[in-house]
Amino acid sequence: MRSPVTGIVALLAALLVVIVGYMSLFTVQQTEQTIVLQFGKPVDVVTDPGLHFKAPWNSVINIDKRILDLENPSQEVIASDQKRLVVDAFARYRIKDALRFYQSVGSIQAANLQLTSLLNAALRRVLGEVTFITVVRDEREKLMGRIREQLDHEADGYGIEVVDVRIRRADLPEQNSQAVYQRMQTERQREAAEFRAQGGQKAQEIRSKADREATVIVAEANSQAEQTRGVGDAERNRLFAEAYGKDPDFFAFYRSMTAYENGLKKDDTRYLLRPDSDFFRYFGNPSGKTSTETPAKP
Repeated sequence: MRSPVTGIVALLAALLVVIVGYMSLFTVQQTEQTIVLQFGKPVDVVTDPGLHFKAPWNSVINIDKRILDLENPSQEVIASDQKRLVVDAFARYRIKDALRFYQSVGSIQAANLQLTSLLNAALRRVLGEVTFITVVRDEREKLMGRIREQLDHEADGYGIEVVDVRIRRADLPEQNSQAVYQRMQTERQREAAEFRAQGGQKAQEIRSKADREATVIVAEANSQAEQTRGVGDAERNRLFAEAYGKDPDFFAFYRSMTAYENGLKKDDTRYLLRPDSDFFRYFGNPSGKTSTETPAKP
């Protein structure tokens, strides 16, 4: 028969085995790589995901092996043409050598600080060799590639691989931008005023040409009208003369009727004439003959 002491010892031994077994196991996730430390010194690096064994007195440190973001605060850079630029950039990196990373920087927070300093230095070196126009328009993609290469070369000593570097924004400082915008606005206003002046001059030329052509057209029309009127008057006189030659009495009667129509207008007729004057001869005699005239004998 076992004594109670033996049972307690067996229970403690089983508990010790469980604790030792638990301390000897560790899990590596698919997004992690693990460093095994023995009394603070790295003894192994595990990159394969799954369940692994270690000595119970060893510890582990998990390091992310995914692509990580590095957001860099805006920096002021001076280009080769002495233009000041405010550059907003970011980088993407991953830890390719966990042991070197742990021995050099130790943590992702410390790595971000170190990479930020290296990225700012690379930005100043690369962008300081080119002009403002090259940065903002001509060779931006090429410049970002050069910055990535330099940053990757310097980060290699920390077990880090720089995947990408991008310049999100590269622009003049706010006060410089306002000055540039005002200068551009002034230039556009000057060009608009010049265009308006040229348009006004062109419009005046067109109006002057139109007025000159209108004057010439009116003068030619008046000349043609006068010529046509002269021809009409000549034809009228010819017809009158021809009619007078055919019937002088009717022509005299017609002219007298026209004189009556023109002379005896309503509310504006005052004459001082003798009733037996030649003007009123058709009033006394429809034939227009006076009393002194004698009819011709047959």
